[in-house]
Amino acid sequence: MFDIGFWELLVIGVVALLVIGPERLPKVARTAGLWLGRARRFVSTVKADIDREIAADELKKVLRKQAESTGLHDIIEETKQSIGSEPSLSRKPEPPGQAKTGKSNDASG
Repeated sequence: MFDIGFWELLVIGVVALLVIGPERLPKVARTAGLWLGRARRFVSTVKADIDREIAADELKKVLRKQAESTGLHDIIEETKQSIGSEPSLSRKPEPPGQAKTGKSNDASG
């Protein structure tokens, strides 16, 4: 976000030492650190809330799309029922090597 290097931090520290003084500098630095921590937590909370809202919006879109596609589900169910009612289609096909006479291929028979 901000590109602050070592030398910039050193200049800020020297200026703060001159303006605030050596007695109050630790207390001011501690207070500034606390405020910075609060700001970071606030930003992360807002970011998490935005991510949750985006995820909820995407879920709503998916559910809306599924609700609109119930016609497809009905067509699939009708097709399954029509295939299940056909006796010739529900029978398993015989393997190509077996004869339809009912005799087995083993030599003991």
